[in-house]
Amino acid sequence: MVTEKEQEKNEEVESDGEDGANSGGESELLEQEVKSLKSMILKLEQSLTEKDVEIDGLKQALDEAKQTIDELGQAVSRAVAAYKESVVQANPGLLPEMITGDTIDEVDESVKKARAVMEKVRQEMETEAARTRVPSGSPPRSPLDLSGLSAREKIQYAIRGSSA
Repeated sequence: MVTEKEQEKNEEVESDGEDGANSGGESELLEQEVKSLKSMILKLEQSLTEKDVEIDGLKQALDEAKQTIDELGQAVSRAVAAYKESVVQANPGLLPEMITGDTIDEVDESVKKARAVMEKVRQEMETEAARTRVPSGSPPRSPLDLSGLSAREKIQYAIRGSSA
């Protein structure tokens, strides 16, 4: 790509070439400028190569960080599952289906909710049991009322009762 300066110098060289007097001095200047431009291009290429190497290193570090994050995520998932299992075992009065969550805080919150639900159910069952209370044991035995039976029926009752 040719810059404006280079274009102007090229035009000057062409016009000076016609003069012939200053062409030697200007050609040396142009050669020096070409050398400096080549040197600058070389430095820029080296800088570009260094940046490419740095970018490759950063990409590799990013890939390693992503892999580490994935491994840590899996480890956290396993830890939460183990925590959930230990909470289920530590709380046998709670239904395992009620203990949910993907983090320890969510599991703890579900345990609180499950305990509240179980306590409410327990209170309702106790209230219902109190309303329909049946005395424990059987009622006291009392002799049969035979006053309404005839003498013959009383004798038959006594005979059946003693043979049984």
